[in-house]
Amino acid sequence: MKVAIVGGGAAGFFAAIWTKEHHPEASVTILEKTSKVLSKVKVSGGGRCNVTNGNTSISRLSQAYPRGRKFMKKALQEYSTTHVMQWFEERGVSLTIQEDLHVFPVSQNSQSIIDCFLSECRRLKIEIKTKVPVTRLEPQSDGTINLVSRDESTIGTFDKVIIATGGSPKLTGLDWLKDLGHEIEDPVPSLFTFNMPHESVSDLMGVVVNPATATIQGSKLKASGPLLITHWGMSGPAIIVLSAFGARHLSDLGYQFKVQVNWTNDQNFNSVYAYLEENKEVNSKKLATNFKPFGLPNRLWLYILDKCEIPHTKLWQDFGKKQLNKLATVLTNDVYDVSGKTTFKEEFVTCGGVSLDSIDGLTLQSKSVPNLYFAGEILDIDGITGGYNFQAAWTTAYLASKLS
Repeated sequence: MKVAIVGGGAAGFFAAIWTKEHHPEASVTILEKTSKVLSKVKVSGGGRCNVTNGNTSISRLSQAYPRGRKFMKKALQEYSTTHVMQWFEERGVSLTIQEDLHVFPVSQNSQSIIDCFLSECRRLKIEIKTKVPVTRLEPQSDGTINLVSRDESTIGTFDKVIIATGGSPKLTGLDWLKDLGHEIEDPVPSLFTFNMPHESVSDLMGVVVNPATATIQGSKLKASGPLLITHWGMSGPAIIVLSAFGARHLSDLGYQFKVQVNWTNDQNFNSVYAYLEENKEVNSKKLATNFKPFGLPNRLWLYILDKCEIPHTKLWQDFGKKQLNKLATVLTNDVYDVSGKTTFKEEFVTCGGVSLDSIDGLTLQSKSVPNLYFAGEILDIDGITGGYNFQAAWTTAYLASKLS
């Protein structure tokens, strides 16, 4: 049996290795269109490679997927984070689970993961071909599939093919799969930071509030966690998670919208107002600058005082109801104009791809082309940061590699 894995990334290599494990007699070939394999693995996690998440609860893990949640909940029962960590450990790659449950190789170097994959391919005699762009599939009457290159030459005929080409930034990049009868969900960016070119809050670059709550105005989209103020706007887990769950909605808005920030995390106006009123009595003789409510960073507190037009030299006992009201409003509902986005470090992830309705949910085989399978980000599955996208790659590659 001849098997082609189209795509030399994380899902492609994992699919190739597991295909050979499941079918030792098979001839397995990885076809990569560029000159380098595993390039995204190389740069992921700042060059450390966040291979998975340390959480072992499948119900909690599945909540990290804005797209493909139901699918992943079932798929993770077959191949979970525990399986992945065991797989790497058995092959000599020691892993460490951070306090935030992000899992990295102990070496803190993505090359450990790359070396492991390459070593396994050598052991299993998996052929790796680079600079081989597959641009068309031609299903044959006998069930085999011809792979055609950009120059219209036939790369080869295979009994089984697994597509693991990763996400496509443009819809046209998926036309070759759409032409075969697959439903395609329009690709849009996920995991990005918010640009605020007209907001002075960017002067506070480097300030972190943990936790804060961010909400997209006019929607139910909300996320909490550390929020980082940058020189271009806002970032940090609260913003990144919000961008993931709101990926399609924010794309529809052309990345022009308002974000509401609750600096007290998720307390409401009334409770914050009551807290400020109580503080006014307890710290009556203190200057406004000498007591920072809710443990806010000093620079942010001074910024909020200025925004509320409250002098830094004002004593707490002199705060009037109008000023307390304004403070409570800004602390719980600080509104900023967002105009544009910036990719979050190396975490370039796409929302969209081949619809899960076009594949068998158990085998990942195409419903329209027999013997064609999918794995990784080419599917309409994506997760937030924290190793979830790599886990989706490992899980889908494992399922597809059974070739059942």
